[in-house]
Amino acid sequence: MSQNIEKRLNKFISDSGYCSRREADKLIEQSRVKINGKVPELGTKVQPGDEVFVDGKRINKIAANKSDRIYIAYNKPIGITCTTERNVYGNIIDAIKHKERIFPIGRLDKPSEGLIFLTSDGDIVNKILRAENAHDKEYRVTVDQPLSERFVERMQRGVPILDTITKPCIVKVESRFVFTIILTQGLNRQIRRMCEYLGYEVTRLQRTRIMNVTLNNLKAGQWRNLSEQEMNDINKAVAGSSKTAVNTTLPKSQQSSADANQAKLSRQNQSSDSSSYYGKVEKPAPQPKKVFINKNAKTTSLNKSVSTNKPKLSLKRK
Repeated sequence: MSQNIEKRLNKFISDSGYCSRREADKLIEQSRVKINGKVPELGTKVQPGDEVFVDGKRINKIAANKSDRIYIAYNKPIGITCTTERNVYGNIIDAIKHKERIFPIGRLDKPSEGLIFLTSDGDIVNKILRAENAHDKEYRVTVDQPLSERFVERMQRGVPILDTITKPCIVKVESRFVFTIILTQGLNRQIRRMCEYLGYEVTRLQRTRIMNVTLNNLKAGQWRNLSEQEMNDINKAVAGSSKTAVNTTLPKSQQSSADANQAKLSRQNQSSDSSSYYGKVEKPAPQPKKVFINKNAKTTSLNKSVSTNKPKLSLKRK
């Protein structure tokens, strides 16, 4: 049987629209997948005529022209969690209530809001998520203190977080506490960590654009199908993309230590970021303490006794 018609099991499942390729790997590891009645291993290839089942449900092959695929844009409100796990309260699947099985492309933190894609096409998920593919994502960010020139310069140049330096990005100041930032990376809690490192706290974070798609008049909690033109532009943008996504989420065992180290660094940097972008708010430099010595003061009896009681060194040989 020719190799070109074989397909890896995780790709076969993701192409069917059941879930993403990463989620398919988890299902295989959990022995929830069967091929012709047998539990396969990771990396198993599906041959023509094979029957694939997940949790007892048969998985069908993708249509050749992907005409059965779903692509939607959703304005995620604060409090919704980007997970397909239905047992999680406030999960994004229950929030949208779509009649077909879909899953999010990437993630948006629970306390964040804004644009996120959902689809039934597992193949396009990995192409969009690849950081090196340089797909723009734009955010509008509000912080807890006035922006400074140093803050903007450091954010644009790159900030050390999660054992790496963030890639150069575009930052534009909108007002005293608000700026926009365009990223091509997707590190875990990237913007919040970058701000924390520089001594700022994010009070609001909204994603306003992914590639060529913007929120426009889409209200929080609403979703719409991506237009044919939008999908054509996306497909052109990802045409040469790698298909394997990078997992930028730290293991839970490492997240707490990373957060602690970052908090320590942010405290060290916060003290040096005192000039405000709007109207120079500077803290006065601490004045050296003056110490007055009375040279005319008489030596007290206590001082005499102390000095007379000091042992004398002798250089004579015994």
